[in-house]
Amino acid sequence: MTANSFASAFSSHLKVPFCMPFGAIIVTAILSFTSSMVYAQTIYIPEGSANSVLVVDGANGSTIRRIDGLEAVHGLSGTANSGVLVAGSLIETDKPVEAPASVTADEHTAHHGASGRAIGPDIAGISILSIIDRASGTIIRRLEVPGAVHHTAMSPDGRYAVATHPGADGISIIDLSNYEVTGWVPTGPMPNYVIIEQSSQTAFVTNTGNGTVSEVDLARAFVRRNFLAGEAPEHMAYGLGTGTLYIADAGTGRVIELDVNTGKVLRDIAIDSEVHGLDLSDDGERLFVAVTGSDAVASINLKSGSIATYPLGSEPYHVTTIPNSGQALVSSRANPEAWVVDISSGAVVKRFQLSGVGHQMVVVR
Repeated sequence: MTANSFASAFSSHLKVPFCMPFGAIIVTAILSFTSSMVYAQTIYIPEGSANSVLVVDGANGSTIRRIDGLEAVHGLSGTANSGVLVAGSLIETDKPVEAPASVTADEHTAHHGASGRAIGPDIAGISILSIIDRASGTIIRRLEVPGAVHHTAMSPDGRYAVATHPGADGISIIDLSNYEVTGWVPTGPMPNYVIIEQSSQTAFVTNTGNGTVSEVDLARAFVRRNFLAGEAPEHMAYGLGTGTLYIADAGTGRVIELDVNTGKVLRDIAIDSEVHGLDLSDDGERLFVAVTGSDAVASINLKSGSIATYPLGSEPYHVTTIPNSGQALVSSRANPEAWVVDISSGAVVKRFQLSGVGHQMVVVR
């Protein structure tokens, strides 16, 4: 947010009766501005073809830095309980990672195996997963993983990260205590999106190629169960404490509400146009969805089932809730821009100009 826009927003709150004491005017204005506009987090936006991550101060919208050297960055994850981000590249490379100075040749060979390849199927190519120090923006480790990375997730406790590999039909599990790829799990055709639930022991992975969601045990690196979930499930949101997944069945224009305790589909919510990213409000009562096919966003009241649709801009794409703000970040698939949008009203609060199309965005305190 620029100084001018701050001043404009602040002055708009000063339209109060003259009889109100001046001190009360100031307090009222500041409280109103804070409740509607300010969110004290750091925002990270992968810029895809620009090979960078934009870092934004959530309090004022100013750019903190750009993290460069992240080729075709798409998947990005982080949590308040970890000092790092995990970024995945959507392309493969023929340049293997060199052993870090702190790692011996034997340790490097042990990690990559006798063939020198990353853990995973030999048929897959190699892609790079980057570990980034959040405080400095420095890339502190690069890991070889089997095949291009679509999305990543970090466990709430900061112990694990997971990367999905659509071309290799599986996921990589990374132990963030030592930055090692410790497991490979075949989940199904074209794994797309991944969420790690609150206990940090279980990951849920959408398999777009066969219409399923896999429940993965992270410590033991195996699939416990598979659930049917529409035709081509992609992005997901997880209701904390409810055991409920909300899944974008992208091409059909529907959102599936899945109870992971029973494996049953509770609701099949029709949006009637291509959907992509989605996320839940802080209270879990609203689901905010990018309706890519109609250049809009939808706010779904999960109690009543009512759906309000608001025009936004060209091809809304990824969605990430900004905690404790009532707002969400939405990127565009068509243009290098992102919006901050009010979840209840659909009003655009702020726009960000990007250097490339924004992908899996992260907001961390």
